[in-house]
Amino acid sequence: MRGEGAPGGRAELAGRAGPAERADPAWSTPLADPAVVRTADGWIAYGTGPTQGGRAVPAAVSSDLQRWHGVGTVLQALDPQAGDSYWAPEVCARDGIWWMYYSVGHGDRGHLLRVARAERPEGPFVDQGVVLTPDELFAIDASPCRLPDGSWWLFFARDVLDHERPGTHLAAAPLLTPTSLGETVSVLAPYADWQLFARDREMYGRRFDWHTLEGPHVVVRDGVLLMTWSGGSWQGPGYRTAWAWATSPEGPWTVPAPGEDVLLASDDEFIGPGHNSCTIGPDGQDVIAFHAWDEERTGRYLHLREFEVGTDPPSLAVSRQAW
Repeated sequence: MRGEGAPGGRAELAGRAGPAERADPAWSTPLADPAVVRTADGWIAYGTGPTQGGRAVPAAVSSDLQRWHGVGTVLQALDPQAGDSYWAPEVCARDGIWWMYYSVGHGDRGHLLRVARAERPEGPFVDQGVVLTPDELFAIDASPCRLPDGSWWLFFARDVLDHERPGTHLAAAPLLTPTSLGETVSVLAPYADWQLFARDREMYGRRFDWHTLEGPHVVVRDGVLLMTWSGGSWQGPGYRTAWAWATSPEGPWTVPAPGEDVLLASDDEFIGPGHNSCTIGPDGQDVIAFHAWDEERTGRYLHLREFEVGTDPPSLAVSRQAW
């Protein structure tokens, strides 16, 4: 997801979804691109935010998904030459170690995926000196996923120019070890006009009608991969979260019929909801975590809703009831 520091954020966010009956966020501090992870002590949420005191990635913890307490920034920042913008971290536990996958770049350009390691979910996470996507033009929004056969995959977004809808597309690669990827496969390309990021956008010395899919996150149930993702411009009220499904990362990926593919969109409760993750709640219920703008468009805040998952046929739905 394009980060808070990208040009044109508040100024380009226009329009309202309806009356100002906005949902209260789960935490009173902005947390864009929230990745909420279950831990032995409860839950921890990571997100996109400013670098402070040589550290990046703000985080908060909760024992019940209702009361949140900030724990500061948990990733040791790299040398400034690597970048100044740290985006969309996701964290998983593997072989007793906590691994963070994230991108870093300069503003909204030059982002590539990296990996950091910690002994505890609260960090400190230390970068492992590996660029996971050295051959990509641009790669963001890494999301690790363990399949039923025990294999790990990393889903992410990358820039693709040679396509009828050029822009940011979704991809995946086997996560062979926590710090190495196998061959990347294409997962999903933009397919609708609502996924337009900007017309006549200058990128890579050319101009494009740029489309964007980003923020993939996969839930696996009964052998079915159900992937959520966001599309359009994160800066505007047209930003939405949608879904698709497959039986393997290589696909083919099936997108529901128009209208049925969208899970979250701007309405009376939310402005520009998107970039979600999924976790399990206190009573075993599925929970979706996502961000939305506040009424003044000063920041993107964490929201939580129950999440209904079906596999026969594949289906996803977000509850309208507040957490």
